[in-house]
Amino acid sequence: MLNFKKFFLIVSLFVVSGCSLKEAAPLKVYTLNSGNVAPVAYSDYRNKTIKVSYPQALKEKLSNGMSYSYSSSERGEYQNSQWSNNVGKLIQGNIIQILVQSRIFKAVLPYESTAGEDLRLESTVFDFSHYVRGEASYAIVSIQFSLINTDSGKLIKTKRFTYKENTQTLNARGYVEASNRAMARLSRDLVEWLH
Repeated sequence: MLNFKKFFLIVSLFVVSGCSLKEAAPLKVYTLNSGNVAPVAYSDYRNKTIKVSYPQALKEKLSNGMSYSYSSSERGEYQNSQWSNNVGKLIQGNIIQILVQSRIFKAVLPYESTAGEDLRLESTVFDFSHYVRGEASYAIVSIQFSLINTDSGKLIKTKRFTYKENTQTLNARGYVEASNRAMARLSRDLVEWLH
């Protein structure tokens, strides 16, 4: 009889606590969109094939998480919002897309391709996150690119691109919109720098 009372009490507690739990907010998934670039009229690399490497990260691990910062020592990730893929893959995919559109190279391939290449484009992500400082809210995109001759291993040139775009809202959606504007600027500048 005592065991039945304990069992009934435990089951009752589970039922009551289960009914009072709040439903979690639905997960919102966002992607990067660098927009479009115009094809270039002339390029020294028109007959060259290039591979775009997966970006390396200096400070933060590249993941699906969307990073934000409220101070120089405090960082976090949005709980109910994330990127549609690992942000490194999204950056790599966007760079491949804009280089194909630009027609600077004969072919633009992901680094994983087994085809041979003449050039390699490596990138290092210095920052890719949402900053909130008092009333100010902005996205920072800071990526360094290095163009390398694959045959010789020689560095042809390198440049770091950094953009700060104010957000319209203080949430993940505002951060994504600002990041996309920054990536559109980076796309145009990268094409100009490469050709």
